[in-house]
Amino acid sequence: MAWPVFPFSMFSAQGPTSVEYLVVAGGGGGAYGGGGAGGFRSATLSVISGTNYTVTVGGGGSAGQNTSNGASGNNSVFASITSAGGGRGGIFITSQSGTAGDNGGSGGGGGGADSGSGGAGGTGTVGQGNNGGSGAVGGTFNGGGGGGGASASGGNAVFNSNGGSGGNGSSSSLSGTSIAYAGGGSGGGSIQTSGGSGGGGAGGGSSQAGVAGTTNRGGGGGGGGNQSGGVAGGAGGSGIVIIQYSNSFSDAKQTTGSPNYANSGGFKIYEFIGSGSITF
Repeated sequence: MAWPVFPFSMFSAQGPTSVEYLVVAGGGGGAYGGGGAGGFRSATLSVISGTNYTVTVGGGGSAGQNTSNGASGNNSVFASITSAGGGRGGIFITSQSGTAGDNGGSGGGGGGADSGSGGAGGTGTVGQGNNGGSGAVGGTFNGGGGGGGASASGGNAVFNSNGGSGGNGSSSSLSGTSIAYAGGGSGGGSIQTSGGSGGGGAGGGSSQAGVAGTTNRGGGGGGGGNQSGGVAGGAGGSGIVIIQYSNSFSDAKQTTGSPNYANSGGFKIYEFIGSGSITF
């Protein structure tokens, strides 16, 4: 009796029906207040074999100065999932209230002031990040507030002292290693203040410039120090998109944008540090 012959494709691995994802947006630029972290989203998404899914990795916002605005970060996208760019930090205006940090994935820190009121922190997006801290008021070049992070709000600035601390980020192991992403940048002040865990930039002290958020971690940029003359803040760090699924399924049929690929720990891992697309 002859055995029936079946096409090989009936037994070959098929594409996944769902994948785990991490989508981190670009961090906001620091000015006097620290930049807010890019939005952090991580969960499971159903996918369809043969469908092309767009991946957009948001760039970080440009740096400002303690007296002039930078820019908020840019959104990152995978399929129907969008993470919002981090809000830019607020600025100091002589004899007026400091400006508020912008809203975003996490909010930017508010600018300090010598009269009026300190700028309010920007509002974070629910499920993606947290609010920025407020700037201080009551003396020359009071500190700027810290930018919000994925797991904590930015700190409020202290009168005649340091800027507010950047909010801490959140960790993900989708790359194969536990890494913290989306930390807020610290505000500028009289002493340098470390940024939030997850790539947040340090805030400058005195005439020090703020430190940029970490590339492909979505960190907010640190605010510039509390001296006059336009002390530079730090730029926000770019975002990242990571997609993971069981290696019992087939490789992606096609990718663009040259993602980093690994088959490790029982998973296929596609790490996009620039924009592209993927077809399962």
